[in-house]
Amino acid sequence: MTQPTIDAEVRRTLAAYCHTVDDGRFDDFEQLWAVDAIVEVLGELIEGRAAIRYWMEHAQPPERRGKHVTVNSEIDVTGADTASSVSDFLFFARGERGPRVTSSGRYLDDLVPLDGAWVFSRRRIVLDDV
Repeated sequence: MTQPTIDAEVRRTLAAYCHTVDDGRFDDFEQLWAVDAIVEVLGELIEGRAAIRYWMEHAQPPERRGKHVTVNSEIDVTGADTASSVSDFLFFARGERGPRVTSSGRYLDDLVPLDGAWVFSRRRIVLDDV
């Protein structure tokens, strides 16, 4: 069996972000982050793996969960222990008439290897004007 490339591992992490949030698997979600990771969104900084989990759990309670879709990812492996990614995203909320896009934007990510996986060290979420 061949080893997955760093590019493939980063894509796996990008997908796991969507799946774990949408499924409410916050124990798994927390493991996608470096201990000292940072999320920047709407001028706010959320610092540390536990704080990021807390923020997401409260932003995505069961009644607000929908589907995150990440596309058009450009991944740059900048070294044996660093990678960056730029991806577009859409969020589909559940509604009476079916799913509808309620937010879109771009993820700007830095990732590092940790315990055999690539995890986020920093994520900047840039929302489109919707």
